[in-house]
Amino acid sequence: MRNDQVGVPEPPTPVNEQLIIFAKELGELYRIERRQSGALQEAMDALAATHAATIDTLTAVVGAKDHTSRPQLNRMQHLGLALARAVDPALADAPEAGLGFLLHDIGKIGVHENILGKEGPLSDDEWQVMRQHPELGADIVAPMSFLGEAVLIIRHHHERFDGEGYPSGLTGEEIPLAARVFAVVDAFDAMTSDRPYRSALPLERVIDEIALGRGSQFDPAVVDVFLGLIADDAIDLFPTESAKPA
Repeated sequence: MRNDQVGVPEPPTPVNEQLIIFAKELGELYRIERRQSGALQEAMDALAATHAATIDTLTAVVGAKDHTSRPQLNRMQHLGLALARAVDPALADAPEAGLGFLLHDIGKIGVHENILGKEGPLSDDEWQVMRQHPELGADIVAPMSFLGEAVLIIRHHHERFDGEGYPSGLTGEEIPLAARVFAVVDAFDAMTSDRPYRSALPLERVIDEIALGRGSQFDPAVVDVFLGLIADDAIDLFPTESAKPA
């Protein structure tokens, strides 16, 4: 029977045979890639869950040590991100910023409760101990590579714009921008929260104090943005009612 008769397929040529084999190999490679991608996604999901559990654990530890509630830490993170977004949107988009804001005081787990909860001014020796917490906190989280530049916020959020802060005495723009942003938020939270040695200050007094710190304690540009947000009612200062001072 002739090969060109109707209904009789042409025998595969060597080129066609190679194309068929190639197509089958591509299909198998695709199936392998799908399996590997699934396994990789599962591993990434598990790693993300581990990171989230680590953050929750660290937050719970510092909250218990410093008598700081999770809602209060969440409020500070909220304020920090809102201010960061107004100062530099790219800063707020970096996940490390929010993590640094949340874990800023992790180093306080190394400070004795008698100092953290003291009702009254700290002695010089007690202040020396307290001033160690930013470096201690940075040392604690430094091995956690997923935190990235959050370590810089933890280490430098008590620096002052005039160079009189700690632990490194950095001046002006030597201080990482995220730390300069959070310094304002940290001060705002401290003044609007009850402390063992005093009650929360009225909001008007807090605003005045932050304005007075412009250019000395705080980056003047960051203060201007923060006060502008408050004046324009463009920031939720007290996302939980319990955080609002009387």
